[in-house]
Amino acid sequence: MKENYCLQAALVCLGMLCHSQAFATERRSHLRPSFHGHHEKGKEGQVLQRSKRGWVWNQFFVIEEYTGPDPVLVGRLHSDIDSGDGNIKYILSGEGAGTIFVIDDKSGNIHATKTLDREERAQYTLMAQAVDRDTNRPLEPPSEFIVKVQDINDNPPEFLHETYHANVPERSNVGTSVIQVTASDADDPTYGNSAKLVYSILEGQPYFSVEAQTGIIRTALPNMDREAKEEYHVVIQAKDMGGHMGGLSGTTKVTITLTDVNDNPPKFPQSVYQMSVSEAAVPGEEVGRVKAKDPDIGENGLVTYNIVDGDGMELFEITTDYETQEGVVKLKKPVDFETKRAYSLKVEAANVHIDPKFISNGPFKDTVTVKIAVEDADEPPMFLAPSYIHEVQENAAAGTVVGRVHAKDPDAANSPIRYSIDRHTDLDRFFTINPEDGFIKTTKPLDREETAWLNISVLAAEIHNRHQEAKVPVAIRVLDVNDNAPKFAAPYEGFICESDQTKPLSNQPIVTISADDKDDTANGPRFIFSLPPEIIHNPNFTVRDNRDNTAGVYARRGGFSRQKQDLYLLPIVISDGGFPPMSSTNTLTIKVCGCDVNGALLSCNAEAYILNAGLSTGALIAILACIVILLVIVVLFVTLRRQKKEPLIVFEEEDVRENIITYDDEGGGEEDTEAFDIATLQNPDGINGFIPRKDIKPEYQYMPRPGLRPAPNSVDVDDFINTRIQEADNDPTAPPYDSIQIYGYEGRGSVAGSLSSLESATTDSDLDYDYLQNWGPRFKKLADLYGSKDTFDDDS
Repeated sequence: MKENYCLQAALVCLGMLCHSQAFATERRSHLRPSFHGHHEKGKEGQVLQRSKRGWVWNQFFVIEEYTGPDPVLVGRLHSDIDSGDGNIKYILSGEGAGTIFVIDDKSGNIHATKTLDREERAQYTLMAQAVDRDTNRPLEPPSEFIVKVQDINDNPPEFLHETYHANVPERSNVGTSVIQVTASDADDPTYGNSAKLVYSILEGQPYFSVEAQTGIIRTALPNMDREAKEEYHVVIQAKDMGGHMGGLSGTTKVTITLTDVNDNPPKFPQSVYQMSVSEAAVPGEEVGRVKAKDPDIGENGLVTYNIVDGDGMELFEITTDYETQEGVVKLKKPVDFETKRAYSLKVEAANVHIDPKFISNGPFKDTVTVKIAVEDADEPPMFLAPSYIHEVQENAAAGTVVGRVHAKDPDAANSPIRYSIDRHTDLDRFFTINPEDGFIKTTKPLDREETAWLNISVLAAEIHNRHQEAKVPVAIRVLDVNDNAPKFAAPYEGFICESDQTKPLSNQPIVTISADDKDDTANGPRFIFSLPPEIIHNPNFTVRDNRDNTAGVYARRGGFSRQKQDLYLLPIVISDGGFPPMSSTNTLTIKVCGCDVNGALLSCNAEAYILNAGLSTGALIAILACIVILLVIVVLFVTLRRQKKEPLIVFEEEDVRENIITYDDEGGGEEDTEAFDIATLQNPDGINGFIPRKDIKPEYQYMPRPGLRPAPNSVDVDDFINTRIQEADNDPTAPPYDSIQIYGYEGRGSVAGSLSSLESATTDSDLDYDYLQNWGPRFKKLADLYGSKDTFDDDS
């Protein structure tokens, strides 16, 4: 028989329930086989061995939030093999072992060293084992057990929100659900009543109630009126332990707002409104405002206004200002103080949106009387007609009456009116108006053919108030007078073919003519065409009136010849149908032309036969071309001759001496800047653009200025000489006359050197001038004059 050892555990609890459970557990363990066991005989004499366990357990209990001075005894582990001699050692491992839970390794007692909170952790899983104290050899397999933290009511209920907001329509029925509030309890709902909550209302009666089990808030009173009180504050309590004494509780605040419904009709605060409007007001101008008060808000408070009755319905209108919820009375048509001075309107205000549930509270509208007084105003004059149309004949003499306009002051004062013409509409000043009676007259004759209609504007203003002014259009029609004679409608020209006398005349007209008349149709057609009486029997041509404002011109004979006469001028008289009739004589040009056998025009020039008898056309063209070429040659020759330049000095051998200019002193040239100031040789008149002719005596005489000549007996000779020099310098009539030749630059590098003979004439220089013989015929005289002495001696 084999023996098995097991652990026996005893649970020591502080509560009665714990003791009873431990007792039952221990009892059950003893009822079960222990590790020591007993032997039984089986069938066929076989001996069966059954191991005995001293105790079967799986959980301990410990109460939470224990605050005693000593650690709490959770339970005791004991093995059947423990004889009490201390050789067995109990070991505890797992969650919280060594920190929260400790075990006495000799006795097997387990204690909780810390206060436990079920809401933080509800249970702990531990492992227990019995080992040999000396060798640490396991005497039993490890056994797992659970320590459960037993709940106590240590957590009050908590709502999900600290405050709640809810809305419910006003005038809701009793029991209407408003909102549901929910609280939670952290305690164990499976153990006792610690988490069993009951709701109640602390504030908010008698308007609202709350369901104890669900937390649903409902209305408790009927016909709650938003206009009386809009917002309610309700306090709800949640209590655990089923609401019994000793339970914990939590509260929350609920703000309940009554939403608006259309349960109030609009109402005018007064029965009559007084308004006024000036008769000078224009349509659309505001007269006044009315307002019906509706305590409802939003769309339930919208009000629309209408005029339902009154003697001013045609003259006034009302619109709704939805921003201010006012009815705006406006002028629809102009009013006249002199016609009617007061009007009455009946205005209705009605809700736009009506709730059928509250239709019994209606009607949702109200009416009010609006009285409007018309105020007198200084109005501008009024013309009796909106426009005027007058007529006047053209060419009427200046001062002819065209017509009259009439205006009056509509005010009771009936001020006098003064008339005038707006000159912007009568720039040519064709008309004038009498400022007192409004008669319009012409200032000059009018021409219908220039302007058939004239439009002007007449102004009427009060004499005492020129700012009150009215304007009326006046259209003046200029009536036609037969003052224009008819004329050819176009510049007509006829052509007739030359032919012999034996050829029959054609029945076709040479040309068909018509007329035009600037006058009106009443003074124009029908036109009558005829020849003047003096040539009514014209042997060449005749005119036939077609009686449709046209006429045809026909030839009376044949045999027209261009050599005899190539052009005929036929006068034609045109008369109109006016009264008295007007007529004019128009000249028709008829040319005689050459035609082919079919009558088509070939040429209308009278020189055609002459050209055929003379040269041909090609010959004439050749002659003309030759003439043109000759003329071009002559023009070119003359042009070239004019452009040819002639020399300024003609060098003739016999006249060379006459052009030689002898200088007593040769200047130093351009490089000599100290010997002589060249500026003194410049003519001041030449600087100004005027150069006098050389060697010509001036035509005017110089008059010495008084005061420059010194006295004869003056001993100051120097002053006398300076005065004479100044007179000579400033006297243009005194010889020698200016003929100065200015040379700005003599030149360099000339192979001839200096041409001056001044130096050679005064010195015994042995210069050789034989090279002058090589300079050409122009220097022959110089070569002869300044040749070598040998040559001179030979000649002598």
